[in-house]
Amino acid sequence: MGQKTNPISNRIGITRGWDSNWVGGNYAEKIAEDYEIRKYLGSRLAKASLSRIIIERTLKLITVTIHAARPGVIIGKGGQEVDKLKEELKKVTNKDVQINIFEVKRPEVDATIVADSIARQIEGRVSRGRRGHQGPDQRPRGRRRNRPLRDVQGRPHPAAYLPCRHRLRPGRGQHPDGYHGYQGLDLQR
Repeated sequence: MGQKTNPISNRIGITRGWDSNWVGGNYAEKIAEDYEIRKYLGSRLAKASLSRIIIERTLKLITVTIHAARPGVIIGKGGQEVDKLKEELKKVTNKDVQINIFEVKRPEVDATIVADSIARQIEGRVSRGRRGHQGPDQRPRGRRRNRPLRDVQGRPHPAAYLPCRHRLRPGRGQHPDGYHGYQGLDLQR
């Protein structure tokens, strides 16, 4: 295996900025708080197809910038959802929160959004053919965009690696006690 670094680290300061901007204070506390904000927004706004969440801090204010493919889901009717979200984040952080929302113009080219949609389709048990052959409006256009890998092989559940009723599944290898981590389980039901 090669020792590859994340390419974002090479781009910071040149073509891309940090996802969290703050200075001084308790480093560990701020990282934990950023993690909690991102985790909360990711679960709360799962249907909005989030791309990036950027957090900027001043002394008394936290500015959260959300890039999403479906900003209408975040905003809600008349901006009511944004106000609710501000209050919920205020409870999480105990500080004043300002929320900025930007629309991702071409979500079919954003790797985070495409991967998230494929993951949701796998969880919903959409057939492989349907996942792989999406409509032409969902495919990226232009010469510089490569077509994302849509064919996901394997099964999303660890039961795929367990023995079947009568013998071990082909190509899974032999282990004297069954499979590592599953010793002693009654799999012959």
